[in-house]
Amino acid sequence: MKQEKAVSILKTLAVLLLCFPFIARAATRDDFIQGYASAVLEREFHMKKFSLDVAGESVRVTSDDLTGADPDKVIAALMSIAGVKKVTIVDSRGIVVASSTPQEQGTKVTLQEKSIKPDYELGFLPAGNLFEPLVADPRWPRFSMGYRYFPNDRELGSVGAVSFGETIALYRERGPFSGRWEVGFQAGVFSIFDLDAPSSDLINTDFFAGGQATYRIEDLSAIFRIFHQSSHLGDEFLLRNRIDRVNLSFEGVDLKLSYRLFDWLRLYTGGAYLFNLDPSGLKPWASQGGIELQTPWRFWGDSTRFVTALDLQHRQENKWSTETSVRGGLQFERPGSFMRKISFLFEYYKGHSPNGQFFDRKIEYFGPGLYLDF
Repeated sequence: MKQEKAVSILKTLAVLLLCFPFIARAATRDDFIQGYASAVLEREFHMKKFSLDVAGESVRVTSDDLTGADPDKVIAALMSIAGVKKVTIVDSRGIVVASSTPQEQGTKVTLQEKSIKPDYELGFLPAGNLFEPLVADPRWPRFSMGYRYFPNDRELGSVGAVSFGETIALYRERGPFSGRWEVGFQAGVFSIFDLDAPSSDLINTDFFAGGQATYRIEDLSAIFRIFHQSSHLGDEFLLRNRIDRVNLSFEGVDLKLSYRLFDWLRLYTGGAYLFNLDPSGLKPWASQGGIELQTPWRFWGDSTRFVTALDLQHRQENKWSTETSVRGGLQFERPGSFMRKISFLFEYYKGHSPNGQFFDRKIEYFGPGLYLDF
């Protein structure tokens, strides 16, 4: 009864995490300001070639052609919009033409002042990545640590989970259709520990490494990976349990597509094919899709927002049954810092185990975790 009650509470919490922050603000302030400001520039000042960036209470207009309009009048008109407290007009070089903060005129706008969506650096070892990390993917390479409770497992109860990994861009350059391309690599280590054992036995460790090529055009991005993954059981766990060890190892290729419809909504999908399989009888195909929601409004100095993500995976080996991962909580970030984030998230997972040695077992767990993306 206690286990059923815990699972029921968990599912209710997951639904609330998924829905609450976004129901509260279905129509965002930033979207309203952006639409209103665009109408003012087009209708009152007849501006045709410009771009707008709205972040919180600040509006930045980028244009080399004010079509004879008085910059001070443009600023006054935009400042009259409810919620706007700062307006900056810059040219294509980033030089401030006019600003509601007079001392900024003639200065060059820094990356952080430009927008929460920075221009991607080019060349060797650029900052950030063109393909944003997948929030709820249990096997996305990142640094993390968390606690997981298994309510219905015969062997496990309290489990500690850690991962060490990153995506590194080696080289980035401009591409066709005003896009960007990059090549780099990913690597990650994923381990789980039995916290109920006297010495918190290491249960399983998965090693992931591969190369990646990414292309991005505005809010559409794609990543192609060639990778290796292998799985290893912990020595103490083997000594304490009699199990048939599987020497799980394989290489694979996958392709994922991601599109950010709005600042607060992202969709992605993709598929994978595995080869050099051990055991050789494993079936090779897999698919993945998901949705990520984050509140466009921030608090605590514009550094914090709510985020919720759902990741769904299906594998031919498991007869295409659904593996569900849901994460939701607080995301801490610095606007304009190439997606550097620290997230405190509550996680729920149900499906076949993502831990390599136990890939044929159905599991269910939930618990909090800390996730770092740099």
